[in-house]
Amino acid sequence: MIVTLPKRRSVDLTVTAPPSKSYTHRALIAAALARGTSTIIKPLLAEDTNLTITALATLGVNISAGERSVTIEGCDGSFSCPPGTVLDLENSGTSLRLLSSSVLLADHPVTLTGNARMQERPVDPLAHTLSVLGAKITFKKKPGFPPLTIGGSLEGGTTSIDGSVSSQFASSVLMAAPYSRKPVTLAITGTPASQSYLDITVGVMAKFGAKIHREKYKLFEVSNQDRYTGCTYVIEGDYSSASYFFALAAICGGKVTVNDLTPDSVQGDRLLLGALTKMGCHVTWSHTSVTVENEGILSGITIDMSSSPDTVQTLCMVAAVAKTPTVITGIGHLKYKESDRLAVTAERLRQLGAFAETDGNRIIIRPAPLHGGTIDPANDHRTAMSFAILGLGIGGVSITGAECVNKSFPAFWTMLSGVIE
Repeated sequence: MIVTLPKRRSVDLTVTAPPSKSYTHRALIAAALARGTSTIIKPLLAEDTNLTITALATLGVNISAGERSVTIEGCDGSFSCPPGTVLDLENSGTSLRLLSSSVLLADHPVTLTGNARMQERPVDPLAHTLSVLGAKITFKKKPGFPPLTIGGSLEGGTTSIDGSVSSQFASSVLMAAPYSRKPVTLAITGTPASQSYLDITVGVMAKFGAKIHREKYKLFEVSNQDRYTGCTYVIEGDYSSASYFFALAAICGGKVTVNDLTPDSVQGDRLLLGALTKMGCHVTWSHTSVTVENEGILSGITIDMSSSPDTVQTLCMVAAVAKTPTVITGIGHLKYKESDRLAVTAERLRQLGAFAETDGNRIIIRPAPLHGGTIDPANDHRTAMSFAILGLGIGGVSITGAECVNKSFPAFWTMLSGVIE
């Protein structure tokens, strides 16, 4: 599928944010582990979250998914699956990482695998920590990378984990911890990547009844006496997906309102709105919506986006049309995403005439004349969506493999159709 973007100016659009992918994954797993029945209201049903649903069903959990809700009969911390069970999580890193700890609660060892790109994404820090907690792990191909078979048991105890590659490693351990044989004390070493996602994890766990004591992002103590209980959980709107529409107003000018957003959300990708304000946009908050307007010149900024990884590319697109340079730091971990987003973003921007260079943990974007071109997103949903928005700002940009947005935002092209057509 190829989508070609025309040049647009002064947009006026109101959309509703899709549900949060991060919250949906975590709520599904907590509900599956819980005692009793849970109803997940307004879940995101996309390729990634469907992979988590399928994996949980393969582990013996009874799940019924409708258009507006998912009903789950929890297994009370004991998955039942046949010997030799394999979970193919394709390219859903969230699914594979979050489930890696929970499969220790299965009655047989479980193999987790994925596509070629998934097999290039490291899991060694998580595997090391799980081994300390009682897991027996075998890497089937390359040490430290999927596919891996996880057996043994979740004994619990005190351990640490390197959080610099992904906060999902810590989230994985935390989500399974209420079912360990001993309480779990988890210290996070290094500077946690995407630390706001730990807030999401702890929030979901608490809603389902877990008890967690924490010292900021450095130490987490999880009780093994307070396990999950089934409940009704409503998924909030996703700031990551909303970011593309915020950027649409910034790049093309005009006004965009995104409904169904929680103003006091812990989602780190809210940081983009502050960045857009500093660049020259006007941002207005209401009880359940955010409006971004821009009628003037955008200025570049210097900003640390380590807690907002999924909106880095969105910000890069806005930076490409700003009149002064932008430096985005704290983003070295983007190389471990669905693609090497740091390298891919810089290279694709240069294809369109932009000046973009990477320097280890940052990307630098300077003003340059832009032109149309063809962008291959390398099967990365966020690359496709971010460059689509830039494409509407400069015109004549075609996105190949555009269906890759189904990973997180199946309705993206439909919601954007009023601007494209």
